[in-house]
Amino acid sequence: MNYNFDEIIDRKNTACLKWDYSKEFLGEDDVIPMWVADMDFKTPDFISDAIKKRANHEIYGYSARPEGYFTSIINWLDKKHHWKVEREWIIFSPGIVPAVNLAVLAFTQPGDEIIAQPPVYFPFFSAVKDHGRILAYNQLKLENGRLSMDFEDLEKKINTKTKMIIISNPHNPGGSAWTKAELTRLAEICIAKNVLILSDEIHSDLVFKPIHHTVTATLSKEIADRTITMIAPSKTFNLAGLSTSSVIISNPELRNAFKRSLENLHLGQGNIFGAVASEAAYSHGEEWLEQMMDYLKGNLAFIDDYLKRNIPGVKMITPEATYMVWLDFRDLNLKGKDLRDFVLKKAKLGLVDGSIFGPGGEGFQRMNIACPQSIIADAMHRLEHAIKNQL
Repeated sequence: MNYNFDEIIDRKNTACLKWDYSKEFLGEDDVIPMWVADMDFKTPDFISDAIKKRANHEIYGYSARPEGYFTSIINWLDKKHHWKVEREWIIFSPGIVPAVNLAVLAFTQPGDEIIAQPPVYFPFFSAVKDHGRILAYNQLKLENGRLSMDFEDLEKKINTKTKMIIISNPHNPGGSAWTKAELTRLAEICIAKNVLILSDEIHSDLVFKPIHHTVTATLSKEIADRTITMIAPSKTFNLAGLSTSSVIISNPELRNAFKRSLENLHLGQGNIFGAVASEAAYSHGEEWLEQMMDYLKGNLAFIDDYLKRNIPGVKMITPEATYMVWLDFRDLNLKGKDLRDFVLKKAKLGLVDGSIFGPGGEGFQRMNIACPQSIIADAMHRLEHAIKNQL
């Protein structure tokens, strides 16, 4: 079946965060919203059909996740990422951000230090600070158009209070798909320093060929024993509104500690339709995902060509993974509020300002490209016009 990713789906007036709440979140509502990390592509039929079939039963009481739910995850991870996961390792979470917070509560104490690698997904920061833990930065380096890890700085930052590092694998917003060598070096440091690894792998299915994703926990049993892995179908298949994700922990001691944290807050029930959608996505989604990734490649090529030909002052950090693009605006000599106001009020684009991702994000903007290419073209035209006529 050929899927049509050029189709424009009107999401307005559906309580859509991206399209209906730009004013509340960005301060402007007459912008192209490319900020929230969800797709503007239609939910594939095999998912919507499964949801409709379950909805037809008309009773939506308490339910459990059936064995098919777990089997679909196990089979997907084995086929896509060569990771053989056991049923008992899989723990439900109502989302990745709740899972990060639960892990902080389960494995650390107030006053402990937790490392993040900015510029990075900013909810990591609040998950640390909101619970009385100390946030430390191991800032990434931009080298040859790619964000890379600074291992020398990491070794210096770890001290006796450091209990955990949170990594984004693949990286959001920079798009780096961490290599086996990079992850191995990070893990070696963590083993030597007795630091847990919290690996957010929600973007693991969104890696552009020929690059492939390396699951942190597959590097060795020793590494797996100190790694907490988080995955979800929400980014891969655009199911964020169904609040369904998984935390995978092979170490029974760590797994039991996480379960206690989940159970103490009564967050393990989930919802009927999230389970149904997840099982359908992982069972039938391979062909759709292949076509969608090819379409995203086309969007990347369009942006790269357009910027080079028409907007040389803005550069794209070409992503190895994810459907976010990290745009470098530093050559425009706009800083802080001036850059934010220019993008939002002059170019009329609802992007995410890089500074929110922490140190190293200043002068950058994150743009979501999981949308029809006609929307991308409109965004590029607006940016070009604003730069040529309003700077």
